[in-house]
Amino acid sequence: QLQATESGGGLVQTGGSLTLACAASGFKLDTYGIGWFRQAPGKEREGVSAISNSDDSADYADSVKGRFTISRDNAKNTVYLQMNSLKPEDTAVYYCAAEGAYYYYHSRLHPRAYDTWGQGTQVTVSS
Repeated sequence: QLQATESGGGLVQTGGSLTLACAASGFKLDTYGIGWFRQAPGKEREGVSAISNSDDSADYADSVKGRFTISRDNAKNTVYLQMNSLKPEDTAVYYCAAEGAYYYYHSRLHPRAYDTWGQGTQVTVSS
């Protein structure tokens, strides 16, 4: 059974940093495209960042470019999202997801590209 588990969320002040981790079980992360998404109350889930399943190229939403960095540690079967210069508008539940059957039919920042989702981790940025 494929599972993805997020960790690393928490409460941080504006301008602070957090590193989220997405640990995989039941599959090797280095063969899957992985996406990070977030959902704030009353808003739709939005793609934040993604890393490809081939050359580890990365995509970022415009709102996080220059502040967030996605990376892999294949030895630990984990993908990370380093978040710097956090803003109150970054407050949301953050999810990681592994590519699904329609991965190649959608943008890598689109939720429909992914099938296996974690339970989410809360990130709260205080002003």
